[in-house]
Amino acid sequence: MARNTSLYFRIVEGRNLPAKDVSGTSDPYCIVKVDNEVVARTATVWKNLNPFWGEEYTLHLPMGFHSLSFQVMDEDTIGHDDVIGKITLTKEAIGSQTKGLDSWLNLTRVDPNEEVQGEIRLSLVLLKDSEKIILRCQVIEARDLAPRDTSGTSDPFARVIFNNHSAETSIIKKTRFPHWGETLELELDPEELCEEGPITVEVWDWDMVGKNDFLGKVELPSACWHKSPHLEGWFRLLPLGNNEVDAGGKLGALRLKVRLVEDRILPSVYYQPLIDLLVESVISPTDVEETSALTMLEEVITVESRQDVAMTLVKIYLGQGLVVPFLDYLNTREVNHTTDPNTLFRSNSLSSKAMEQFMKAVGMLYLHEVLKPIINRIFEEKKYIELDPCKVDLNRLRRISFKGAMSEAEVRDSSVEMLQIYLTSVIESIVNSVDQCPPVMRVAFKQLHKRVEEQFSEPENEDVKYLAISGFFFLRFFAPAILTPKLFQLRDQHADTRTSRTLLLLAKALQSVGNLGLQLGHGKEQWMVPLHPIILHSVASVKDFLDKLIDIDHDTVLEVPQRAVFMPSVTVKEGFLQKYKTEGPQLLSRFAFKKRYFWLTSETLSYAKTPDWQVRSSVSIQCVCGVERVDENAFQQQNVMQVITQDNDGQLHTIYMQCKNVNELNQWLSAIRKVSIYNDRMLPSFHPGAHRSGKWTCCLQADRNVTGCSRTHSAVTLGDWSDPLDPDVETQTIYKQLLQGRDKLRKKYLEVSDADQTASHKERRINLDGAHCNVRGKIVLSVPVRLLAVITDLEKAHNAFQRREKEDPNCVILNH
Repeated sequence: MARNTSLYFRIVEGRNLPAKDVSGTSDPYCIVKVDNEVVARTATVWKNLNPFWGEEYTLHLPMGFHSLSFQVMDEDTIGHDDVIGKITLTKEAIGSQTKGLDSWLNLTRVDPNEEVQGEIRLSLVLLKDSEKIILRCQVIEARDLAPRDTSGTSDPFARVIFNNHSAETSIIKKTRFPHWGETLELELDPEELCEEGPITVEVWDWDMVGKNDFLGKVELPSACWHKSPHLEGWFRLLPLGNNEVDAGGKLGALRLKVRLVEDRILPSVYYQPLIDLLVESVISPTDVEETSALTMLEEVITVESRQDVAMTLVKIYLGQGLVVPFLDYLNTREVNHTTDPNTLFRSNSLSSKAMEQFMKAVGMLYLHEVLKPIINRIFEEKKYIELDPCKVDLNRLRRISFKGAMSEAEVRDSSVEMLQIYLTSVIESIVNSVDQCPPVMRVAFKQLHKRVEEQFSEPENEDVKYLAISGFFFLRFFAPAILTPKLFQLRDQHADTRTSRTLLLLAKALQSVGNLGLQLGHGKEQWMVPLHPIILHSVASVKDFLDKLIDIDHDTVLEVPQRAVFMPSVTVKEGFLQKYKTEGPQLLSRFAFKKRYFWLTSETLSYAKTPDWQVRSSVSIQCVCGVERVDENAFQQQNVMQVITQDNDGQLHTIYMQCKNVNELNQWLSAIRKVSIYNDRMLPSFHPGAHRSGKWTCCLQADRNVTGCSRTHSAVTLGDWSDPLDPDVETQTIYKQLLQGRDKLRKKYLEVSDADQTASHKERRINLDGAHCNVRGKIVLSVPVRLLAVITDLEKAHNAFQRREKEDPNCVILNH
């Protein structure tokens, strides 16, 4: 049994941030840390004190965590970025919110004495004899200390304090991973042992000029060493204990959504009965209106959890190669239950959410091929475009010209012209992309077209079959990507105010195209009228495109597994990185990194000089035993990571790679960690530095083969649709939803009135634990009884493993 800790967080927006620039504004971005490890960085929103980010992350933490912090920074082109404020949430505070946290939180000041991190290894012994008492503290080493100096290191020393006694270690310069190996002794009076004061070990950064900087402390209550005269181990460093002072909103606030999910994952065999019921629901159902495991699940999921459940189901059926029958089953039910074609798929039902998540899961590369060139062009041109007369700002368009400033009419005419050019480019790119569209998407749309045509066959509903497809394709896939390209990885940064307005107007126009122009002129935005002719002119080509899109042989496509998007041969991630040249003469750090193109699959990590280069170097993912960040002082370079591999002889080899920014660094770290997460030979420790000039830059040890001085990490942050399949985790999610709604299902499907129960007592017997239903002497296992029995069996299995865990904690595998 394995533990699985997942942290979902969304950085929505900020408000009333203080101005840090001379222009009276700020350029804010957020850094997200888990236990002081940077796991995410938002884009910078330029010149805005009320920024909107809307960025969300899924963080998998196999080893758990203590705290989650959000630090708001102001980006500066010259010099260091300014700190605006931060918010810190403990694991306990997040876990206490059963439905998750969703609120505005005031930023607090950043106190250097509170910004501590790392651990210290100590051994304490209390020696007693008839004359004196000695407290012997062996200060062995520390790891991951906070960098306090401009070099990215510290000059740490430790101090042991008890009552009025104290002793200090030596100072070890320029390291965050000091090895002291020193023994400090405090001579105590017998009466001092009766006092309740703790033993305190403080770590400081020595400074030649000014005050020393605090790096953290450990407090050991007297009760600990009274019980055991010998204590030894790693201890987490804690801050001074000053409570964070709410600045009363003077530093602004963040709106955050945070949710913690902690699960115990059973072995696969326990989930198979539930998988079987889910598969049975969509394989040749005799009647989609009959009760099935899927219909019962849909009855108990909440509005808040519907999107997560939809994504989970898409992954499960992708893994089973049944995603098309699954979507067809949900869509057929939705179509059959709709009487007014104008309301078809307009709600956020399970079928709508499933189609939406399915397109993201299998169609992201396709979307990038179609939209990225146009989106890049819009960002580069930065045209001022505005159609709404109430929002035209002529002051922003003043220019030195013989003709003078543009009038409002000229602005509108110019805007219409540019929007027509952009919209034409988008539509042409889409309608010419039939062959680029993933076959599994085309088959899903073909089935949807068929179901809608069967239900709404009247001549007046001729367009409904097109609207059903275009509603998903244009309104729920392409238009949102145009509106917020950063959230679809089309851009690394959010758009500025001017470009955002252009994208919004373009997305509105594309939505009208997706609606086949049927709602033009009915809204309040009459200033969009100049675009109506091009929208109506596009309708015919869009219909022709949709006809070609679904013109595909269903049987031929089904011969290819629909999970091919996640199969080993498919590239998980690729792109240019800087690779450190380890062979040959040692060069200066800035010249030792060479540009190489990298490919990552679930089987290999390979690289070459260019994407078209014939010769590739590669390492097997099975050989990976560590994927970690590298300290900045190792090469005097930022955003460097390392992939540690082990050959058949047990020798370790390291590939150093530099990314262009912290976001790209986190993406590559997460992707490689995810594909290697089940490797058998993962290291418990590593060196965050490099072995250069005869010693490690991190711990200053000379031996190249010395044990790593820092713990390895396993956190991964990936978008929902980027996560590789993990059937056990996904099925556990479905089980939890069913468990929460079990009472509702029992009441609906298994309880009968007293009169009916008396009349049918001899003919009908229900036994939930045994999953029996006896009707007229014949055993019939109805779906509700079987599903409820599976839920009960899974609950019993969880309880049994929890009892075993209490008896033997080693039975739980921590890093699922």
